[in-house]
Amino acid sequence: MSKKIVVAIDGFSSCGKSTMAKELARTSGYIYVDTGAMYRAVSLYCIENGLMTDTDMDVHELEKQMPNMHISFQSSIEGKTEVYLNGENVESKIRTLAVANGASRVSTLGFVRRELVRQQQLMGLQKGIVMDGRDIGTVVFPNAELKIFLTAAPEIRAQRRFAEMTEKGENQSFEDVLANVIERDDRDVNRAESPLRKAEDAIEIDNSTITLDEQRQILKTLFDQKVL
Repeated sequence: MSKKIVVAIDGFSSCGKSTMAKELARTSGYIYVDTGAMYRAVSLYCIENGLMTDTDMDVHELEKQMPNMHISFQSSIEGKTEVYLNGENVESKIRTLAVANGASRVSTLGFVRRELVRQQQLMGLQKGIVMDGRDIGTVVFPNAELKIFLTAAPEIRAQRRFAEMTEKGENQSFEDVLANVIERDDRDVNRAESPLRKAEDAIEIDNSTITLDEQRQILKTLFDQKVL
């Protein structure tokens, strides 16, 4: 019988971390922990409880009420991971623009981040989860059984993002997209709190020149080695 583990996937922007994490969770029957959705849930709580308006936020009251927020993830019948806030399924509620804008505001607050990391670590105690981000293997789950560090050349990542934007009808030059990728990399690596770095025991996968199928096979092999 296979054992359950924690899988931490870190890496640079536009490497496909979330796609990789969601797919592994689905094929393994694990829970995908969407850390961005957790900040959205905090934002929703603020909006519904009068702690946030378009122009203001009651930071002191939010800090007092943070212990009242319990965020969890459950798989739907279709196998999709959905977000629950204090026992209520809020998956559709957190996907609005207002909630997304609020999430970017609450994510700058250190006490929010610390509480969400604490809750993420509690989820990890039950094993059977996949989480992606910038500091999952270094800060959130330093003892994760499988750590992946995903990377690709900036030009390759910019080309992928440029193709996505073009498909959506967004007009941006490739040069601007590449400059944004490089700028984000610099910000992620050099930020003061929890900067992006490869954990010593993480396995690096550079997907600059490999296909999605090849990447899936590499990840499946690494995962199977840990659980079988």
